[in-house]
Amino acid sequence: MTGHAAPWAVRVASAPVSFGVYRADGAPLGPDEMLATMREAGYHGTDSGPIGYLGTAPALPERLAAHGLGLSGGWVDLRYDDPDGFREDLAALDAALDVFTAVGDAEAGAADPRFAPRPTLACPDRPERFARPGMPTDLRLSLSDDDWQAYAGRIGEAAARCRDRGLEPVFHHHLGTDVETPEEIERLLGSTDVSLCLDTGHLWLAGGNPVAVIRDWSSRIRQVHVKDASRDVLARIRGVGGDLWDLVVAGGFPPLGQGDLDLPAVLAELRRSGYEGWIVIEQDVPVFRASDTEALARAVADQRANRTAFGEALRAAGLA
Repeated sequence: MTGHAAPWAVRVASAPVSFGVYRADGAPLGPDEMLATMREAGYHGTDSGPIGYLGTAPALPERLAAHGLGLSGGWVDLRYDDPDGFREDLAALDAALDVFTAVGDAEAGAADPRFAPRPTLACPDRPERFARPGMPTDLRLSLSDDDWQAYAGRIGEAAARCRDRGLEPVFHHHLGTDVETPEEIERLLGSTDVSLCLDTGHLWLAGGNPVAVIRDWSSRIRQVHVKDASRDVLARIRGVGGDLWDLVVAGGFPPLGQGDLDLPAVLAELRRSGYEGWIVIEQDVPVFRASDTEALARAVADQRANRTAFGEALRAAGLA
């Protein structure tokens, strides 16, 4: 690529959430239709979405291979604030790890750990934070120091469970949860050894600067979710008392290039930082039914446009 001695070792994935898939049942389109759309648009892989939607072993590796796609990883919620709930949730983590270890990387095999699936550890929504997502944040809702110590310990336990299966996990910060603001992410990085899944959209709406945190946290970032976001929409939704779902419905996470994200600057900083691995293009879209053909057509068109916008941003950054 222009200005660099070697090609940039990244692959671009899409995600079921970008097509309105939030649950394994009742999805607005089938997995093969979605994967074919991704491949046609030029994506190299996909996030798993809800475990089971794309299938499980041995069907899932075969499905991905048939479409020529790899698996970037997938999301697993665990209740780190609840000792008993956390123990119950470990079964779901184990089920996800069964899927990820069976798949490996459908394109290049297990030989390249940069493109192994990343178990994406996250925490469930906190109702009072979900109701008032993003900035300005009510710091009284942050976990106390005593609660955080146990919380971080359980994150470390979940991360070790992933590593025992040969996979490097990443933790996903998110609006409406206990790890939302840049300060809370710093707290996470300072009290655990878990790697980070940087989500540019959620970081931006929580008051962070994606370019600055890539520079500051580069040694801990092992996966990137590229997502656009609009602080103007956030301010409007908060102004009328809306919650996180209202923000999504209002277009708080628009297609790439239609929000505030300076994508060329983000990509340039990732390249300078030495990041290698999956870049997952995500767009949090409203839930819709399969019968809503207009919403489905819009989601498909947006994800094609997002892949095109990503390529344009690479060229604008001098990386293609």
